Amino acid sequence: MLSLSGEISHNCGLVVAHTLHDVYSMIKSLQHRGREATGIAAIGNDRIDVIKWKGPVDRFDLVDLYKMFLSPNYHTYMAHVRYATRGRKDQILEDAHPHTIGGIIENRGSHTIISDCEMAIVHNGQTDENYFAGIDKSLFSTGCDSEALLYFFRDKGEHELLRSIPGSYTLGIADKRRKDVIVLRDKTGIKPGVLGLKDGKFGVSSEDIAFRENRGEFIEDLKPGHVYYLSSKGNYRSEKVVDEQLAQCFFEWNWFAHHESIVNGVSVRRVRETEGEMLAQEFNPEDVDYVTYLPRAPEAAARRYAEKIKKPFIPVFYKMRSERAFQGSTDDDRKDSIEQNLHLIPRIIPMIKGKVILSIDDSTVRGNNSKRERELFYEVAKVKKAYHVNYTPPIGDVGKDGVPRGCTFGVDMPPDDNFIARGRTLEQISREMKMPVFYLSMNGMLSAYEKLGILGGNLCTYCIGGEHPFKG
Repeated sequence: MLSLSGEISHNCGLVVAHTLHDVYSMIKSLQHRGREATGIAAIGNDRIDVIKWKGPVDRFDLVDLYKMFLSPNYHTYMAHVRYATRGRKDQILEDAHPHTIGGIIENRGSHTIISDCEMAIVHNGQTDENYFAGIDKSLFSTGCDSEALLYFFRDKGEHELLRSIPGSYTLGIADKRRKDVIVLRDKTGIKPGVLGLKDGKFGVSSEDIAFRENRGEFIEDLKPGHVYYLSSKGNYRSEKVVDEQLAQCFFEWNWFAHHESIVNGVSVRRVRETEGEMLAQEFNPEDVDYVTYLPRAPEAAARRYAEKIKKPFIPVFYKMRSERAFQGSTDDDRKDSIEQNLHLIPRIIPMIKGKVILSIDDSTVRGNNSKRERELFYEVAKVKKAYHVNYTPPIGDVGKDGVPRGCTFGVDMPPDDNFIARGRTLEQISREMKMPVFYLSMNGMLSAYEKLGILGGNLCTYCIGGEHPFKG
């Protein structure tokens, strides 16, 4: 989500389910998509109530949520976890989802209660303010695009939203005027979304892992350009509104999604393994003693890479918490998360002293993780040499068209970010990082995807030099 004032960017996870227990458990399975704020909307026949709180899902106990949401009053729930990484640190709850129209708002410091809303939305993605011409922005309380989408829906409906706003979004809307919860996925399919079945009732989540980890069943990926209507009884129907124009985000497979998820029909683990294979074809220095990885997304790629180059694979790092430093609210938060959370396994230190180690990473955006990695390798473990190898091509450089790259579709990599690769050659990046750096080529990455049946033309590669996904 990007604020209309350009201050925030985030990715996130969402769930629509039919019991409070299910929506709580399932959104917890998507915690890897966001940890800064959590929110739940409870939907009844004539009522929508919302609670949102700072921090991860388990910061608010389920037993007390039951006291707030008396189960006989509701038939459907929407939940959201938020990852916001630019600014507005003092307005976490204001920017957290669900966003609403109407209702009685009570701010209680660590959490906010919104009672008897007219409408509520949960949204994964980012949309440009240019698409909201004609919507009265003076009505907005946050300036966030999710709120703008909700007002657009209120005034023009779900079909016009899909026709007029190309992306990126997967979103759910509850409206007191309507009997069904409405779910939309834009025509590009940039953001993931799946339909699932739990206890005989259909629901939606950002990834299939939310259903599979909670004794549910994955049914299908949400079809881009379609609207889904989820009834209070657990049935659903869908309608095609616009033709798909696929530009799916490769970063979902490379980093965001859970390693056991299947996104748009393709295994996340298998994508990362195949990228490890492609890395082995493109980069195989003879002096490597051990292969490792920066926790946790690159593990599958690193294991496959080591197998292909016939070198020993060893875990070298551990994390105290599963949080992702990339999801910190500020540069200082990210650095603190890395320094306090990423460490060397003690028994490994004497093993790698004086050795050459090759570490696989999913991507190097600003270089925070890799600078901590270098410090641990050279200053603590005293290795002879450490290679830093990425299975994502350089992010944020200037494209062949002269336009600075980045993401404006829901990942916190805006074009004006402090990209370590921008304006630098591979040699210059290595000097900046003070260790040898290598990236999988664009062709290598696309070849990995095409081996698994995903055409390169169906991916958004804008942040690594490709064309804008809405071009034409």
